[in-house]
Amino acid sequence: MITEHALLSVRPGMEDDFETAFSKARSIISSMPGFQGLTLSRCIESAATYLLLVEWTRLEDHTEGFRGSVQYEEWRALLHHFYSPFPTVEHYEQILAMPGGS
Repeated sequence: MITEHALLSVRPGMEDDFETAFSKARSIISSMPGFQGLTLSRCIESAATYLLLVEWTRLEDHTEGFRGSVQYEEWRALLHHFYSPFPTVEHYEQILAMPGGS
C-alpha cells in the first residue's frame, strides 16, 4: 500500500468553503480503482492548513489512474482554487507500524 501525502494551504477565510467542497470531492476519489481510504486533518496551530493522507493500492492507481481520469478534472475544479501555494504531493511506502495501547 502507498500513502499519498499532501499538505494543503487553503486561502485564509476559505476554510469552511473548502471543507464543504471536500465533502463533495471525497465521493469522487473514493470511487477510483485502487483507493483504500483517506483522512483529512486540520492543523490546530494554523487553521488554514490541512493534511491529506490517501491510501492507494499501488502508486500508479494515483499517478496514472486517478490523475489521468475524467474524475480528476471534477476533483480539480472543486478544490484546486482553494490552494495557495499549490501543494506538493509525495508518496510513501510504510516500513514500520507500531500499534498504540497497553
